[in-house]
Amino acid sequence: MSQTRVSEIFNASIEVKQQSLNRLADKIVESADLLVECLLNEHKILLCGNGGSASDAQHFSSELINRFETERPALPAIALTTDSSILTSVANDYQYNEVFARQLYALGQPGDVLIAISTSGNSANIIQAIQAAHEKEMIVISLTGKDGGEMANTLTGADIELRVASNTTARIQETHIVIIHSLCDLIDHKLFGT
Repeated sequence: MSQTRVSEIFNASIEVKQQSLNRLADKIVESADLLVECLLNEHKILLCGNGGSASDAQHFSSELINRFETERPALPAIALTTDSSILTSVANDYQYNEVFARQLYALGQPGDVLIAISTSGNSANIIQAIQAAHEKEMIVISLTGKDGGEMANTLTGADIELRVASNTTARIQETHIVIIHSLCDLIDHKLFGT
């Protein structure tokens, strides 16, 4: 029974990833091109998410600042999920929905890119972050799932949505990691030929 269940989980994950490859490959390449352009123009990448998506934001920024698979210069990326003093003071003095938007108003510049991650697409603090990014003349790349949620309605024509067609949070998160690793690989290849 347990081995069958594990097999079902692996097969479901493979199926969602294959569907996402078929639906999103062009948009992943487009996103990588946008990120490369951002970096070449000496701008930075800012990332946000909640829970597992916060971990994904931190994972992505660490791959850019440290390295992915080969040695190369550090690339400017900031996960807005990591400073507990900022997060708790904003949540305490204002409201939790503003924890990322306040940081974007302080740190975001025109030409920067926000990577907003939410499996449901309905996180109020991510939606406010997208709105703040637009006010700062930033482009947004969203990683979502399910039906894209309210985030899908918040994006503009310049933004890119990478929506995983699944209703299962675990499958969406697993696919988000593959998308993140694909973006890291493409960035390295396009910037450094690795």
